[in-house]
Amino acid sequence: MSRRPVNPARRLVGNGGFSLAGAFPPKTRSSPLLSLTLVLLGAFLILGYLYSGSGHTHVVSRIEGEFSGTLEVQGAIPALKKSYGNAMRKVLHVGPETCSVVSKLLKEENTEAWGVEPYDIEDADSSCKNLISKGLVRVSDVKFRLPYRSKSFSLVIVSDTLDYLSPKYLNKTVPELARVAGDGVVIFTGHPGQQRARVTELSKFGRPYYVELLGVFDVKCCRDLAEMTKAKMRSQSWWMHFFHQIGLEVNDAASKKFEEAASKESYKPNCQVFHVKSFH
Repeated sequence: MSRRPVNPARRLVGNGGFSLAGAFPPKTRSSPLLSLTLVLLGAFLILGYLYSGSGHTHVVSRIEGEFSGTLEVQGAIPALKKSYGNAMRKVLHVGPETCSVVSKLLKEENTEAWGVEPYDIEDADSSCKNLISKGLVRVSDVKFRLPYRSKSFSLVIVSDTLDYLSPKYLNKTVPELARVAGDGVVIFTGHPGQQRARVTELSKFGRPYYVELLGVFDVKCCRDLAEMTKAKMRSQSWWMHFFHQIGLEVNDAASKKFEEAASKESYKPNCQVFHVKSFH
């Protein structure tokens, strides 16, 4: 009578115990195809949760890091008032946490303010909800046409937004900002090399719009989520070439006035600030 061959997976290991690989009959082991199926199913379940809009927290945080455009805008308001004068009478701010910027602008004398928030703000505080109910703040995807008529505002201020857009979307978004502005656009953007965004703790502000732009439903994009959420810090020369390419003129007079006013106000920007004229 012949002996049955020894299963190599059941060889003794360590102190004489059996390896787990041979602890179960071969029929109970998962096939590579089944494992792959389960992994893909889990990935789609996670993505479904991210996009469920159920009010729970999401895995990608809002913008944070060494440079916060929102804080820069708030600190620059006195200098902007001195630089633009009457052009600050009707202001649109575009960027994350626009409720805080709009609230601060509304406290300024002879200033009306509106905001476009590119994030979901399901868990906004009562003050922000009040601005939304009044129609002063809207949630809108900035890669599409802005929900305003041409020259609806005297000045448009944008922060924490353009650094996350590829040139493909910048070619659409920046002209839109200039379209709705009567007197100009002020752009707050990071310096090359600055740390600005990272994947961190859970956020109540919902999924960032820049994840939507890049297509998170792509499995590869999901694996590279941390890379996707990094801002693209561009140099001054890059922006100057871009403005020229899309037909926007830099407002040198406003730039000089802003620098002088910022110096008097002891405000030193921790970012690049560009002043461009609107389309005429």
